[in-house]
Amino acid sequence: MIVTTTDGVEGSAVSSYLGIVAGEAVMGTNVFRDFFAGIRDIVGGRSGSYEKELRKAKELALAEMVEEAEGLGADAIVGVDLDYEHLGGEGKSMLMVSANGTAVKLR
Repeated sequence: MIVTTTDGVEGSAVSSYLGIVAGEAVMGTNVFRDFFAGIRDIVGGRSGSYEKELRKAKELALAEMVEEAEGLGADAIVGVDLDYEHLGGEGKSMLMVSANGTAVKLR
């Protein structure tokens, strides 16, 4: 499956548009990771644990989107957009990644 942020696939023509496909992943974070990330915010530096969770959530969202496109018989997904959100309030923290694109058949 070709997955691209562009509006087409170089060297191939789109023969039909099958519809919008999407995948979402919501990952919970824990108190200790939040605490240490807060310290990183104060002293500077990168939060490896958050980066790892974001990477994992992105991979899950993309895989879910691809699975939906495969179900439609798509050859590719074009115009892919990734969105990241922090959900939750006091004491409840979640990371959400959503992937959206258009499933297409190629000639």
